[in-house]
Amino acid sequence: MVPQREVMSRIAGAFAALLVSLAGSSAQAQAPTSAPAASGERKNFLWEVSSLTNKVYLFGTIHAGKKDWFPLPEVVEKAFTESKVLVVEADITDQEAMMKSAPLLMYAPPSNLETAVGPEEYARFKKHLARYSLPEAPLRQLKPFSAVSMLVFSEWGRLGYLPNFGVDAYLIQKARAELKPLIEIEGVETQSALIGSLTPEQNRQIFTGTMKAIESGLTSEQITGMVNAWQSGDANLLLEIARKYNDDVPGAKEFEEMFIWARHDAMVKKIEGYLGEARKPHFIAVGALHMAGPRGLVELLRKRGFVVKQL
Repeated sequence: MVPQREVMSRIAGAFAALLVSLAGSSAQAQAPTSAPAASGERKNFLWEVSSLTNKVYLFGTIHAGKKDWFPLPEVVEKAFTESKVLVVEADITDQEAMMKSAPLLMYAPPSNLETAVGPEEYARFKKHLARYSLPEAPLRQLKPFSAVSMLVFSEWGRLGYLPNFGVDAYLIQKARAELKPLIEIEGVETQSALIGSLTPEQNRQIFTGTMKAIESGLTSEQITGMVNAWQSGDANLLLEIARKYNDDVPGAKEFEEMFIWARHDAMVKKIEGYLGEARKPHFIAVGALHMAGPRGLVELLRKRGFVVKQL
């Protein structure tokens, strides 16, 4: 049996990956984040945002990756080096914080995943466990969102994108090696509380819909498309890829609102605070989809009068 601490470590990365995968976009309601890059001009998922006294770099991340992605493109590495502080959604390497949040993410016996989703859906889930060589016993105690997160992250791994090469983890390790201050714009506790707020019905819906997406090949298709969009710095393409998930998975639009857009007001307030400091650049790394569209962080900050440009 895999120890609970190891299971929770896996879930830490899985949550981040699933938040991005679930956060689709209604294309009809979205406008381009920026004009497409000119032919031959390479862009990154990186924006410089400036105030009168300071600037921040907004960097959209992918939560699993490949060894040959590092070091990151020169412009990204330069922005990181110039910054005095690294800001992340949550410190996914903080095992202690993850363990403290476990009661929000797992059932206490005698409750378990099978009793929550029913024997038929649980049997489908077990088939996926065999496919990804995941242990049943510890995952049986996970709540549906947590359990299906493990499947999504395993699909990332099957496609060659591994958590130990996640961009977030790379930046956190780099900051610690350079003794660069690290702060969380949300934190494990806040994100776990959001997941813990899902009702039993919402948990079942997200569980069933995500398994359907995996079985149909939609998840695999989306992961590949998202990585391509991220590597080309194309926020418009990322939104287009996300739209298909919303169209095909029941409830995805509602989860999008809860897991992405509803979080932005609090994020923007903190970023405005960073921009109010004097000559102390911050490097802000959050999931790539948080940057996209008229309700994304990039446009929200532009509308507040800050100077924004993609690098």
